[in-house]
Amino acid sequence: MLLVGVLAVVGLISLSSCGPKEFTKGEYDDPTRVELLDDKFNEADMQTMSETIVKAMIDCPAIKEAKKKPTVIMDRVQNRTEEHIDTKSMTDKIRTALIKSGKVRFVNREERETLEGEYAHNESGAVSRETMKKRGKQIGSDYIFNGAMATNIQQMGNDKFIYYKLTMNLTNTEESTIDCTEEREVRKKYRKQSVGL
Repeated sequence: MLLVGVLAVVGLISLSSCGPKEFTKGEYDDPTRVELLDDKFNEADMQTMSETIVKAMIDCPAIKEAKKKPTVIMDRVQNRTEEHIDTKSMTDKIRTALIKSGKVRFVNREERETLEGEYAHNESGAVSRETMKKRGKQIGSDYIFNGAMATNIQQMGNDKFIYYKLTMNLTNTEESTIDCTEEREVRKKYRKQSVGL
């Protein structure tokens, strides 16, 4: 009976050692270093595209020559590719850089429902008159900033070409004109590895 127990424990240890290995040792890496580990959209693509869009918007006459900081609503970048791309992170990255530039202000559209709840709470009588915030003081937006990511994939023999294009537009909310626009393209080439090499 003892022998059966020992064999069972040894078997369990053997099975657990054959399972997938966990990543247990790590180190910090440079987020700006480009390494193409696979043929998917990566952080280097996001950084390159975001930087181009931000620079173009800051240099756009509608922003650069404005007498006061324009107020902008930013929509989430649309993903028109067949690939899963974290466009929320891309949207946040572009908006953060534009805010830090000091050239524009952004309306926080995502928190409008929360703000409505806060106004209702203020009006309930639970908040002192000196500190309560009232409706009617929000700032209207001058622009809507939105865009989309598209892709095209071609395969020729052992070569695979992946093309990404990010297009962003700054639309005037009063006149419905596109006052600024910018595109950033990224094209990557991959070669299929031969078996045994």
